[in-house]
Amino acid sequence: MKAAVIHAAHDLRIEDVPTPAMGEDEVRIRIRAGGICGSDLHYYHQGGFGAIRVREPMVLGHEIAGVVEAVGAAVSAVRPGDRVAVNPSRPCNSCAYCLGGQPRHCLEMRFFGSAMRFPHVQGGFREELVCSAAQAVKLPDSVSLEMAAFAEPLSVCLHAANQAGPLLGRRVLVTGCGPIGALAIMVARRSGAREIVATDLAEAPLAMARRIGADLAINMKDDAGRLDRFGADKGHFDVVFEASGSAAALIAALGVARPGAVVVQLGLGGDMTLPINTIVAKEIQLRGTFRFDAEFAVAVDFIASGAIDVAPLLTEIVPLAEAVRAFDLASDRSRAMKVQLAL
Repeated sequence: MKAAVIHAAHDLRIEDVPTPAMGEDEVRIRIRAGGICGSDLHYYHQGGFGAIRVREPMVLGHEIAGVVEAVGAAVSAVRPGDRVAVNPSRPCNSCAYCLGGQPRHCLEMRFFGSAMRFPHVQGGFREELVCSAAQAVKLPDSVSLEMAAFAEPLSVCLHAANQAGPLLGRRVLVTGCGPIGALAIMVARRSGAREIVATDLAEAPLAMARRIGADLAINMKDDAGRLDRFGADKGHFDVVFEASGSAAALIAALGVARPGAVVVQLGLGGDMTLPINTIVAKEIQLRGTFRFDAEFAVAVDFIASGAIDVAPLLTEIVPLAEAVRAFDLASDRSRAMKVQLAL
């Protein structure tokens, strides 16, 4: 079968790869839709991120949905013909973190399209995929597979919201308006935020932020002073979702967060030097957020019910054979929010 395989930075090839054997508790899925994530772009442009590097050819992709083709003898939750969103996380369910209710921190986690382990965990930008039955979340007929492929990034933002605590009536700042920042805006709006302000350095994602629910979208490249006013009286925002991975964005956010605010770090950008005195004096709670657990099923429900409409974020669907063009388009923030591959 065909797959999008990364060999090194800017060396993405469409190649034939084998279909793994299917166990009795597994399913084989015909993948139909796959969203290109920021981590996929890091592999494409840099050959990895941080200390994580591609050390062998690896199929990319983890935002995926498709149709069940076959099921193992022990599988009853889904059957051939079912349309499913695929949870890319496969924890061991036996380590201390899994048993302690934190499977996202599993010591033996296998996450599709990840070079964190070696051999690497092959991803979902392939025509067929074998996964555990627990990873295949059944969809209602009303949901397109393209929309279902948003379940994974939406799960990330739902988990970030859980890290932040209640958002009802809160004043929220979202820094960075790429796909994750945009979904964070949607989640905050769905959760009853009183006010949502978004920041970015480019006008196209800011225009999208306004469209999907931000009360104010500030271009920090051209009009940073509009954020400065929120620093009066020790700050304005109750919750910050930092989705850019930029030290400058986080430092600016700390300046406008009120005392006792919660800052949730979503973006990954490497090590940062932070104004510790500000964090201490304002008693700011800086919280990390990593992947998701039960939020995946919630994301599928939200998309299926229309509680969160992800359709505005889909820029273009590109055939697998044109994967290089798709990755180049997804890299252009002036033209694209979310690009998907049709497999």
